[in-house]
Amino acid sequence: MGFRVIKTAIATLIAIIIADAFGIEGALSAGLLAILGVDVTRKRSLLTVSSRFFASVMGLLLAFGLFYILGFHIWGLVLYILIAFPLMARAQFKEGIVTSSVVVFRVFGGEELSLHVLLTQVELLLVGLGSAMLVNLIYMPKEENKLSDIRQKIDELFADIFSQIALTLHHPQHVWDGKELIEAGALIDEGLSTAKRALENQLVSPDDSWSVYFYMRKQQLERIESMLELIAQVFQRMPQTDIAAMLFERLSLDVTKAEYTGRTEAMLAEWEQEFKKMELPSTREEFEIRSAVLQICRELAMYLEIAKKDKVPTISKP
Repeated sequence: MGFRVIKTAIATLIAIIIADAFGIEGALSAGLLAILGVDVTRKRSLLTVSSRFFASVMGLLLAFGLFYILGFHIWGLVLYILIAFPLMARAQFKEGIVTSSVVVFRVFGGEELSLHVLLTQVELLLVGLGSAMLVNLIYMPKEENKLSDIRQKIDELFADIFSQIALTLHHPQHVWDGKELIEAGALIDEGLSTAKRALENQLVSPDDSWSVYFYMRKQQLERIESMLELIAQVFQRMPQTDIAAMLFERLSLDVTKAEYTGRTEAMLAEWEQEFKKMELPSTREEFEIRSAVLQICRELAMYLEIAKKDKVPTISKP
């Protein structure tokens, strides 16, 4: 059973008990409004509950006017829908369309227009939506452990990817299916959505370090994909390919570290100086391979620059 279902049940129970205790007519309707008010994050709850409340008040006032002029006829209710729904959407109260329909249909079913009826519907809204918001604000499931697990899996997948790249540079005939890339991409997207949900649950001093981390990995994955396109051009083993492979072997160890070690960056800078001292290629094939390796290293430098800039904020978390 999902925790949201449990919260919905609790909010419904609270709403019905409060409405019944205060003698508000239609206590069960307060429970129905509570069901509509439960949401997935605290910030979203505040926004949607306020939207639902103001949309319902707008709908009630419009419905009272239409029913007073036209009477309690089905076509009057249809006319309300045709007028009210577009107005609510334009007023940015689209989330409140269903909630407003609940209270308006109650008025229509009662076939009575009075200040008492209007206040009763407002009371039901306050009790039902208020109970939902109270339950939402009191507790939301923690996402920290889930985010940490996703991060660990992504780091391990990146380490596997770099190991495969190193193996391919050592042995160009090596065949790799690349499934780690697909898994890493899916986990990054999951991490971004989870981090966004966690951020929306932080009403005081929000911390976006998890979003920074997953966005960093998303950028880095794009650089890795560019590297793989260049690696496809390496069809022969050479001293330069072995040196580049050692860079990725080093990176496969560093990528799982919480901090930016800088070891791969130092090795890359040293190798680039050695590359400039080497003799020029003697054949076209050697030129193409060495050119591809050089481009791979430039992509690697861009990858490391992203890590150097964005990896620090995430390690501040316990």
